Amino acid sequence: MLLALSFPKFGSPWLAWVALVPLVEALERQAVEPQAIRRAAVLGWITGLVYFAGTLYWTADVMAMFGGIPYPLAVPIAGILVAYLALYPSLFAATTMVSRRLYGPAGLWLAPIAWVATEWLRGVVLSGFPWALLGYSQAGVAPVAQAASLAGVYLLSALLVFVAVVVVRARADEGRGRWTAVAVGVVVVGTLTAWGARRMASGDLLADGTPLTVALAQGNIAQSMKWEAGHADSILGIYLDQTREAQAQGAALTIWPESSTPFFFEEHAPGRDRIFDAARRLNQWMLFGSDQIEWTQPRRYYNAAFLVTPSGATQAVYRKVRLVPFGEYVPLKRLLFFVAPLVESVADFTPGAGVVPLQMGDHTISTAICYEVVYPHLAREAVLAGSELLTTITNDAWYGSTSAPYQHFEQARLRAIEQGRWLARAANTGISGVVDPYGRVVAQTGLFERRVLVERVRLRTGRTIYATIGDSFVHASLVVSGFVWGALLMRRRLANQPS
Repeated sequence: MLLALSFPKFGSPWLAWVALVPLVEALERQAVEPQAIRRAAVLGWITGLVYFAGTLYWTADVMAMFGGIPYPLAVPIAGILVAYLALYPSLFAATTMVSRRLYGPAGLWLAPIAWVATEWLRGVVLSGFPWALLGYSQAGVAPVAQAASLAGVYLLSALLVFVAVVVVRARADEGRGRWTAVAVGVVVVGTLTAWGARRMASGDLLADGTPLTVALAQGNIAQSMKWEAGHADSILGIYLDQTREAQAQGAALTIWPESSTPFFFEEHAPGRDRIFDAARRLNQWMLFGSDQIEWTQPRRYYNAAFLVTPSGATQAVYRKVRLVPFGEYVPLKRLLFFVAPLVESVADFTPGAGVVPLQMGDHTISTAICYEVVYPHLAREAVLAGSELLTTITNDAWYGSTSAPYQHFEQARLRAIEQGRWLARAANTGISGVVDPYGRVVAQTGLFERRVLVERVRLRTGRTIYATIGDSFVHASLVVSGFVWGALLMRRRLANQPS
């Protein structure tokens, strides 16, 4: 429950610092015997069930309201997702118990490594679902969150698990061992926090780079209206009016949300011409989301973003790489045939080939579409390809007033810190906002308001340590965790050999 309450909108980031203490304590108290690993796995799985049920409760509502699936079926489908995701905390607990069995009480100190390894696996297996990684809970704790610029969100996750281990070891040890654990915890947390505060105080990232005035158009279009033919002209008119308002406030780039055009941009000549004409008259760069069709056999659909030049032409197209499971495609469709109506109500999308830099005059920007902003490596790939500004477009109308829009926005903030870039986020119903390279929110909208947000950002070219080394910390965690399991198998093999 503490894990679930570490995330918005109902929780507090400070709970994350002790959220894993009960589980780690339970693992520390387990007797080291053959059945201990199995019991640890069960404890971890139960922990994961509550963790993900509490953070992803809204998935059942989305499937029922917009996927055409009755609630009696949507709830167990959401339960399948939760039960699957809970396997990763289960693997964490089992790995930690193996470490304890091999190395005694000191083995508990490998718990942060095990957590990072299993969190990363959750983000890649079966295309991955890295929503609500533990480290995301600290997006709003700015001095601590700066550590993400060193090794990504995974370092924040490791730090929180480390603190849980410190608390448990301080409780279990006596005398000198207790105070050693406390001292180590204070030094590690204090050093990273002090370094983060100093990094922010320098303000170096705010003065660096070419200034650019960006506008975010939040149209607040109800999901039920987006694809009704009778509303197409009025919806497009709303965004064009907002673009004129943005131009009047000095914006050079106006960003509309994901799927903001109520038609296929490339296939609907009247709508396309109106957008091109607006770009020319207003001398605006325009970035917006629209679905795209590839007329092959079979026909392919893409969730795409288009960059239009001030001369009224398409400069670049980005196709969404990471699709939403059970929203834009069905993983294991043959096995889970009963959820097919969920994607039939929209489209069965095809993923794009990879990150595409968007050339904007002499500068390069990039975008992430909706859910894929929670993948750290995609933002890093964009920066390595030359992106000087991170943008993300989304349609969080699917989520209503649940926790999901708040969770989504907080997770996007970490990309700015990791890459040392300004981030501009345009959402259909909110939350739209601008985030500086330290992860601080410069300005943001509320949910369900129609608004144009205009802010000045900077186009930067420098790189953080994380942008340079990537997921090296994760890879080391995978190696260490694999070594732990390998050592256990080797010990069992030696024990079974005849004397």
